[in-house]
Amino acid sequence: MQLDEGSLTFNANPDEGVNYFMSKGILDDSPKEIAKFIFCTRTLNWKKLRIYLDERRDVLDDLVTLHNFRNQFLPNALREFFRHIHAPEERGEYLETLITKFSHRFCACNPDLMRELGLSPDAVYVLCYSLILLSIDLTSPHVKNKMSKREFIRNTRRAAQNISEDFVGHLYDNIYLIGHVAA
Repeated sequence: MQLDEGSLTFNANPDEGVNYFMSKGILDDSPKEIAKFIFCTRTLNWKKLRIYLDERRDVLDDLVTLHNFRNQFLPNALREFFRHIHAPEERGEYLETLITKFSHRFCACNPDLMRELGLSPDAVYVLCYSLILLSIDLTSPHVKNKMSKREFIRNTRRAAQNISEDFVGHLYDNIYLIGHVAA
């Protein structure tokens, strides 16, 4: 009952919701505890949660570290990330922050793969942005001329050198076949 009441309170005002959970002894006043709660709770309004995480970067940091992307293909890991931490509807500083945090966490979870592919967090950042833009391009009814696989490979390899054409092609195929990474 208290969980429902707290979730409703959070969905009206995130700070009041967190204070409610703390007053009932459900949460401790620590970013790590709040992050664990958010990670495991599905009843929180994602728009309110996005606003809360934008204001509480300490909680966002801990929330990102709860993700384990070990041995996941990059677009699938990005989808999982955006299932927990919804992407903003517009480009801006918060989206850049999310992609930066994701890129570092993805690399930390896959050090052998990063060495094998020669990827850095900066290269993963570029790939993530490319995947988001490709997702929009392929799924938006407003885009008449969809990006081809060849165009995606050319554009992505221009932005992030030293990435194999095959790897970038597999990224394209994943988005084409499975769909948007930030839906």
